[in-house]
Amino acid sequence: MTSPYIALAGPTASGKTAAALAIAQQQAVEIISVDSALVYRGMDIGTAKPTAGELAAVPHHLIDIRDPLDAYSAAEFVADAQRLIEDISARGKLPLLVGGTMLYFKALFDGLDDMPKADPAVRAVLADEAAAKGWPALHAELAQLDPLTAARLAPNDSQRISRALEVFRVSGQPLSFFHQRNAIKSIATNAHNARAATLISLEPLERSWLHGRIAERFDAMLAAGFIEEVKALRARGDLTADLPSMRCVGYRQAWEALDGEYSMNELRDRGIFATRQLAKRQITWLRSMPQRHVVACDDPTALQRVLTLVKATA
Repeated sequence: MTSPYIALAGPTASGKTAAALAIAQQQAVEIISVDSALVYRGMDIGTAKPTAGELAAVPHHLIDIRDPLDAYSAAEFVADAQRLIEDISARGKLPLLVGGTMLYFKALFDGLDDMPKADPAVRAVLADEAAAKGWPALHAELAQLDPLTAARLAPNDSQRISRALEVFRVSGQPLSFFHQRNAIKSIATNAHNARAATLISLEPLERSWLHGRIAERFDAMLAAGFIEEVKALRARGDLTADLPSMRCVGYRQAWEALDGEYSMNELRDRGIFATRQLAKRQITWLRSMPQRHVVACDDPTALQRVLTLVKATA
């Protein structure tokens, strides 16, 4: 049986860090980061990484554990999080999982998909085919092989189209087959984890409030030296725009601007728009989790409501 823990989720700029630190003042907790960007060292400004003071105020885990050259998968996160939950509980503290990478939360709550692992050789062949024919052509191929998956993907969604075709070529089965099979398996897993986890979700009543916060944060990042941070990463010479670390929102747009694809003035608008789209996807993920306790993050009483929920369930 998994030890009890609190999960605090929400879209970017919804106030998760402030809420987590407030919880830490009321409860003996250790924070487990649920963020696919915070794992990377040297990516501090563009990820809104907690400050040195915030990191010192309460123990944090799964921050700065990877070089940007290296990948970090949902499977690795689940293994690390499950180990940390038990370790923290054994120390007599409450595990507090905080972040906005909903794929990680879903993998932890529902279990991992039992499907073929990545095959670099097949992926390289698909990349060559895409360079020759274009991703819309590969999307059309996917529509013949796996219409269910193709229907939910945009014709230029290169990452997901590639993965879906890779799964089919490796296994002979469509990606939707694995999703349907694992949906049945996840019912039992979800019921088990639901007894252990309390999920608090920070969601705005007014989307304009979140959009304002996103714009303020992006402007603050630019003022704090975000472009210089990305220049330093590029100067290493071993990083490319195709790495998962450099595909993070903000970093991708900064990389493209430094490549001259558009002006530095346009970078702000593109970065803010991409972050808004990320927040929209995060909220959609959260709304698919019926077990969550929703707290309106744009309500003045939000912080007190979070603390009340934690006190009632911890």
